[in-house]
Formats: sequence, C-alpha cells, structure tokens
Amino acid sequence: MSILQIKERGLEIEQLGRLPEDILELIYEHQLFKLFTAKELGGQDLDLLKGMKVFQEMSALDGNFGWLVTIGTGGNAFIPTLNKEVCEKIFSPRNAVIAGSGYPTGIAIQIDEGYSVTGQWKYCSGADYATTFTMNCFVEKEGIRTDEIISCSVNSDHVEVLNDWRAMGLKATASHTIRVQNVWVPQEDTFQLGTMKNTYGNAVHSFPFGAFAEASFLSVCLGITENFLEEASILVKQRSLDSSRAEHMGAIQFLLMQQQKNFRQLEERFYAMLHEYWQKHQEGHELADEELQQFSLMSKDVAAACVDIANSLIRRLGMDAITETSSINRIWRNLYTAAQHGFITP
Repeated sequence: MSILQIKERGLEIEQLGRLPEDILELIYEHQLFKLFTAKELGGQDLDLLKGMKVFQEMSALDGNFGWLVTIGTGGNAFIPTLNKEVCEKIFSPRNAVIAGSGYPTGIAIQIDEGYSVTGQWKYCSGADYATTFTMNCFVEKEGIRTDEIISCSVNSDHVEVLNDWRAMGLKATASHTIRVQNVWVPQEDTFQLGTMKNTYGNAVHSFPFGAFAEASFLSVCLGITENFLEEASILVKQRSLDSSRAEHMGAIQFLLMQQQKNFRQLEERFYAMLHEYWQKHQEGHELADEELQQFSLMSKDVAAACVDIANSLIRRLGMDAITETSSINRIWRNLYTAAQHGFITP
C-alpha cells in the first residue's frame, strides 16, 4: 500500500475510530512517528522545516492521519531529556510512540528514589497504540502537595485507557482520557523539558517548545485546509456541468479561486517566518520573547484564517456539505477540531 492511498480511506478511518493496522504498519515502515528521532534510534533525524512540511503533506491526505503523525512525532521532543538507557528503551523499538498530556492533573508522591503516581489526563491522542505515556504531576512531599511539577514516563502496560473521545471531528485520533493508580515511577523515568541528559538530541529539540507546538498544529491545519480546497474544487467542477446553474457556479468558482490564492499567501507567511526563526536558532541566536509572541500571534491568525476559508465555501457546496459521510463534511469537521487546540485558538 502507498501512503497516497490513505486519501481514499478517510471515511473508513473515521468509521473505525482508529487507524487500521495496515496504516499503522505503514507509519512504522516509513518512520513517521520518528521524524525528529536520531538515526541511531531508528528515526529520520529531519530538520524542523522538513518535518513541518511532512505534517502538512500527511494532513492533506487525511486529517486523522496527519494529526496522529504530528502528535506521535511531537513525543520526540522528550528524547534528550531522558538518560541514555531510558531513552534507548523508550525510543528504539520500531513501533515506539508516546502519547500523553502536558496538563498537571496527577499527583506524584515522592518516595525514596522515585514517585507513586495517581491521576487522570484528558485528550491523549494515539492512546490505543502508544507504547509509552507521558504525564505531568504535582509533587507531594511528606503529605503536602507542592507547586513543583514533574514529568513522568510510564509504560503502556500500567496505564488504563478510558475510550471517551467523542469530538465532532478527528474521530479516529483515539484522543482518550488515560488513568493510573499508584503506579511506581523511578526517578530515571522522570524528565524536565530543557534538561539534556544524552547526546541523541538535535537542533529541533532545543527549539522553543511553545513555537514548536504551534508550528506543528498549524501545519496540520494547513494540510487539512489544502485538502478542503481540493475537494471543494472537485465539487464545484461537478456542479458546473449543470448549464442551468452556470451563473451561480461562476460566482462560486471565483470565490474558490480567491480562497486558493488566500491559502497560498497564508502558507507562505507561515513558512517564511518559520524559516527565519529556524535559521536564527541554527546559528545559535536565542529567540527573544517578542519574536516568540509574534510567532504565536501569527499561528493563531493563520489557523483562524484557515477556518474562515472553509466557512466561506461550505454553505455554497450543497447537500454534500451537511452529509456526514461526504468527504467535504468530514474534512471540514476535522479542520474545526484541529483548529480548536489550545496552542492555536484565539
């Protein structure tokens, strides 16, 4: 099976509610959960720009697929933060992928050389095939909860998945709630972003995490919007064959052309700023807070503009627009859901 064939399987993927096994196998074969993983750990070791373009390309095939490739690769950010042995144990397997949450909705009771962890975390995309889960917890010492937050990595065997993801779109991302109860986490299985403990990291891993996350989710939105415009173009061409609607369809074709141009400008804006920041980072310059704020604002603006592009066309696309099993409706719902992520909402 070719990766390009995924585009034809969007409805099947959504109705299944998870990625089919042959598509997961394709991800492992092409190392799509390991875009920013060192070659020694079985990864592609891409630079930031190439990785973001892969996120967009995969999302243009199917939103669920692109989202999961992006989230799975996002776990690569933790590679340099773990000691060498733990890093190799977690990331070396062919099917290695991390799911988890950054919200500190757990408690880690400090005991001797580790922690007893209890808690529940929402929206852990890829939960049904993750090999490792990461979770943030408030540390409790001698019965008193502190303001200290610790990040823990836990093997999937010790994690309960609640299967409660019920969003209007991205239905196959298995973004379920996870739960653990008094799970023992040794000190070496905890980590802190920005603390380097091995040599497997590259320049991507030291790029500011907030900007990395914003760029990642925006790449998904761009890919889904690209897919939306392709599908809208097909529908408009089909309806243009009806001569009785020629004048009406001419207006829609003009609007479609405007929005295609608008999309290309948004895409150029994003990649131009990302290229500039990535170049600065590679040259050893620290990005100023003001620059990071500008990047954040741009990401939110472009994500909102992607949603506006889809909304400007959806009401003009007939009954396909409101039929749940149609491609255009599924793509529209996936875009709305992806753009709702906290990193890129207003």
